Amino acid sequence: MNCAYCHIEITETKIYIRDECPACGRDLHICLNCDFYDQNAYSQCRESIKEPVQDKEKANYCDFFRAAKTGLAHVGKESDAVKKLNDLFN
Repeated sequence: MNCAYCHIEITETKIYIRDECPACGRDLHICLNCDFYDQNAYSQCRESIKEPVQDKEKANYCDFFRAAKTGLAHVGKESDAVKKLNDLFN
C-alpha cells in the first residue's frame, strides 16, 4: 500500500488503528488507504457498513479495513467530474 498523503510505500502487511506513516506521520488506518474506499460509492465505501465513517482522513475502527494496493486507488475521472460540479455549485 502507499500512504494516501505522501505516497510512500508502506510494506507492513497488517495496519493497526494507531499505525502512522513513517514519512509524514499521518494515520494509516483511514478510509483513504482502504481497498474498499470509492469516492463514487454510497458513503464512499463499497462495503455495506451500518454507520458510515464521517472523517475519511482520521484513524477509525472500521472492521472492513483492508490496505489498498495504492493510496486513493478508486478515484477516477468520474470523481473529478463530481468535484468540478461540487466546486461549481458551492
